Amino acid sequence: MRGRKPDPLILKPKEVIELQALLRDGHTPQRVARRARILLARADDARVEPVAAQVGQDPATIWRVCERYRQGGLPAALYDAPRSGRPRTFFRAGAPAN
Repeated sequence: MRGRKPDPLILKPKEVIELQALLRDGHTPQRVARRARILLARADDARVEPVAAQVGQDPATIWRVCERYRQGGLPAALYDAPRSGRPRTFFRAGAPAN
């Protein structure tokens, strides 16, 4: 296969259990569940291209999730960092704006 060979991704047993629990939970956001599937697949020594095909994502996404795990651990890989700037505000239709 072409492309660089990825470094092995080694998850702690506690992290594997946590990822599997997230996947079993019916209330996990799809974005988080997809990232959990990526990490579990890469921990099984799967190459990037088959994992990308399995989860329906671009190989760059697989690399990015794995790199976020290496740099910041499980929370950094699964969840997005808070965005800067003013939070979005929503108004109900027909309600007066303050």
